[in-house]
Amino acid sequence: MKKLLAMLLPLAIVISMTGCSGSDSSSSETQTPVSSSAGQYGFKVDGTKLLDANGNEFVMRGINHAHTWFKDQNIIAIPAIAGTGSNVVRLVLSDGQQWEKDSLDSIKTLIDQCREREMIAVVEVHDGTGMDDADYLEKAADYWIEMKDALIGNEDYVILNIANEWVGQWDGRLWRDGYVSVIPKIREAGIRNTIMVDAAGWGQYGKSIADYGKEVFESDPDRNTMFSIHMYGSAGGSESSIKKNLEGVTDQGLCVCVGEFGYTHSDGDVDEAFLMEYCVENDIGYIGWSWKGNGGGVEYLDIASEWDGSVLSSDWGEALINGENGIKATAKKCSVFE
Repeated sequence: MKKLLAMLLPLAIVISMTGCSGSDSSSSETQTPVSSSAGQYGFKVDGTKLLDANGNEFVMRGINHAHTWFKDQNIIAIPAIAGTGSNVVRLVLSDGQQWEKDSLDSIKTLIDQCREREMIAVVEVHDGTGMDDADYLEKAADYWIEMKDALIGNEDYVILNIANEWVGQWDGRLWRDGYVSVIPKIREAGIRNTIMVDAAGWGQYGKSIADYGKEVFESDPDRNTMFSIHMYGSAGGSESSIKKNLEGVTDQGLCVCVGEFGYTHSDGDVDEAFLMEYCVENDIGYIGWSWKGNGGGVEYLDIASEWDGSVLSSDWGEALINGENGIKATAKKCSVFE
């Protein structure tokens, strides 16, 4: 989430949290992954496309869920998100730098909950949002290495979004240097999942990927890294900015998705209708921010008015889920579940 929300969320969390962590009794037993047609387990980046473990193209259509601040809501929220037709859910986690650290068992449970409902899980650490200090990114990488048992064996079902919106500056070199450092370390630990990397500039500086994405991609020994641009008023405010940001990446032969977006925000209105239309026409994934729990003046970004999804927000939730190019009309289940 971009700067204002990142600053305001802690206050909102204090106001909104109503209980302690909860989980269901689903098994966390890992299963042997299926080998893909590319000779590698799990998802595989192939140029501008993301292929699943069966070698079929997978286009994300889904929703962000702020797990780490609302741990007691997963049993309700994840089935409700699945009920929208989403084929992916992006899960906010914490490595303990700013919020309560999410444990290995809790991550395994979340992944199991998503698998049971036939959704791919994108897992991310949120603590370094907007931070320019490389130490935040290094600690996020260390966290994933510590939690690797939740990832290894789930390569078919989990994408690793290392850190949410690391680098607040519109500084592509700083962004490049950080990821070139941590990606090989993650691979050396035996983690083979497809990696997702958010753009610099609170996720909105698509030019960082256009300029330096190839170097980040080449730093991955597996050549299995994709990229994400977050689209609020800066990156997603007009047709021209949406096309420029996304085409700047795909023109480099790199794979990209819209990892977060809303219908408006403090930095300006978002052309969400064109954004979704463009993504549908060009087979680019999108993941809306966020299911519920936004506070501090940005409650308008709630997709659902109730955790169980019984009431959607009229301006945002209805458009994202039930719109012409929304989730219900365009999402296709990942073929690993068929």
